[in-house]
Amino acid sequence: MSQKKIIGRREIVDILDLELYGLDAKIDTGADSNSLHCDDIFIDNENKIVTFKLLDEVHPAYHGKKIVMPLYKLKKVKSSNGTVQLRATIQVIVSFFGKKYKTDISLTDRSDMKYPMLIGRKFLVNRFLVDVSKEYLTKVI
Repeated sequence: MSQKKIIGRREIVDILDLELYGLDAKIDTGADSNSLHCDDIFIDNENKIVTFKLLDEVHPAYHGKKIVMPLYKLKKVKSSNGTVQLRATIQVIVSFFGKKYKTDISLTDRSDMKYPMLIGRKFLVNRFLVDVSKEYLTKVI
């Protein structure tokens, strides 16, 4: 049986397919799935693609380029305030704690949130344990 890694309530993640490195992420065991802050999200159902701009102008990694990715699926997501949104979801490879993982990320406007990315339970399950008294343990590996 492999031992689960202990992570903190905030960590650093790289989204390799988006060339997005050193991204602050909030670890949220109350959230079902991952989400990423994007602007100008446009879903082309006919061609099964989604276009979006990563982050926003206040984030150091913002470059204003439109990203075009295959649309993995549309899914209904209930936010913390109880509203239900239909979100575009993409599949990407992320680097986290020195390993690469294929994962789903829903695209949404998180401009009112402190962290541009949220990592949810589906990614964490059977891999990690969360110690809420710690943060940024990825920096020590």
